[in-house]
Amino acid sequence: MKILLITYYWPPAGGPGVQRWLKFVKYFKEFDVEPIVYVPENPTYPLADESLISDIPKDITIIKQPIFEPYRFAEFFSKKESETISKGIIPQKEKQSFMQRLLLYIRGNFFIPDARKFWIKPSTKFLLRYILQNDIETVITTGPPHSIHLIGKGLKEKTDVNWLADFRDPWTTIGYHHQLKLSKNSIRKHKKLEETVLNSADQLTVTSYTTKEEFKKITSKPISVITNGYDRENIGAVKLDTKFTISHIGSLLSGRNPNKLWQVLYDLTQENDEFAKAFRLQLVGAVSEDVLFSINEAGLSVFLDIKGYVSHKEAIEIQRSSQVLLLIEIDSKKTKCIIPGKLFEYMVSKRPILAVGPSEADISKLIKETNSGSFFEYDQYDEMKTIVLAYFKKFQEGKLVAKTKGIEKYSRRELTKEMSLLLKNLKK
Repeated sequence: MKILLITYYWPPAGGPGVQRWLKFVKYFKEFDVEPIVYVPENPTYPLADESLISDIPKDITIIKQPIFEPYRFAEFFSKKESETISKGIIPQKEKQSFMQRLLLYIRGNFFIPDARKFWIKPSTKFLLRYILQNDIETVITTGPPHSIHLIGKGLKEKTDVNWLADFRDPWTTIGYHHQLKLSKNSIRKHKKLEETVLNSADQLTVTSYTTKEEFKKITSKPISVITNGYDRENIGAVKLDTKFTISHIGSLLSGRNPNKLWQVLYDLTQENDEFAKAFRLQLVGAVSEDVLFSINEAGLSVFLDIKGYVSHKEAIEIQRSSQVLLLIEIDSKKTKCIIPGKLFEYMVSKRPILAVGPSEADISKLIKETNSGSFFEYDQYDEMKTIVLAYFKKFQEGKLVAKTKGIEKYSRRELTKEMSLLLKNLKK
């Protein structure tokens, strides 16, 4: 069957947003699905990773059309502030500059649902012709940005295509939504658009169980959970660090700031000389100033190693060489639905995961199910300290490893098989 995928993120875009559908497209043809990919011709990606280009199958059709993005104009006022916000790193309210507050207000109230809204009309017009000329029966839209779903809505209204709307993250309950300084009218517009999309699509897919439950309150349309996953990367043997390295890979936003954990790590360096000599805290990716301030205030600056953004291949190598992998989610009810793609890559690395997040987080269920590490709420100082010390003792004995189980169903190939079956049932 032939499907049209409409997505904003595509290589050379970096970060987790691009990988979900890049990997589906990589394996689709094994399950008799022929993907045609529609992407912007001139996007403004906050992160770039040229290494992901090699994952694009050589024999697929990729269509590109120009996009207008106001972020380019925002850079005239403040390039640094614009780039920081586009990466999702939003400082705490009391630490925001005037320019940051202004950009957030404009972003939230003038660009609904998001700053890629100007791609909706030209894309809908172009794709209406393309669908009719190429006998496309099924369209997939994936967001964020959720403006992409409005292209699907326009195509559904004017053709008889089957439409699957995929939500990598929720819409109005996404963690940063309340930081956009939305007016009451803007909030109503977002909720109305969300409701319209959820009730117009033929099939919805989400990446977490909590998001499914949230959407079930808005629509009666079928909703399937197809999580993110891991791929079998072509990387040779990687040596474990000789230091007791605790590594976080990915963006550390302002809200991902577990002060109790920083205190645990500092206290262990003071109470245990061997821990102090071996310990290293490694941060790979963008880190907010708020988090850096907290880490330094906790007395950990001497143990800190900041790598910055690296390619996906290098991130995998760091995951496999680290002793412990750190996963942090914002301590909020709104973020308990988030299951980051890196969780599954962490699992397959066979390194124990130390996760901190909100109560009843979906990630805690997956970590427990797969026996891949430990999960804690933000205030569990004693429990975190006990586990870190247990991991360190295993490290000293040369026996620190995660004995994971049941992770095969989260491979990208198995998930593509699941998505392919869903698409074929949709066609019926």
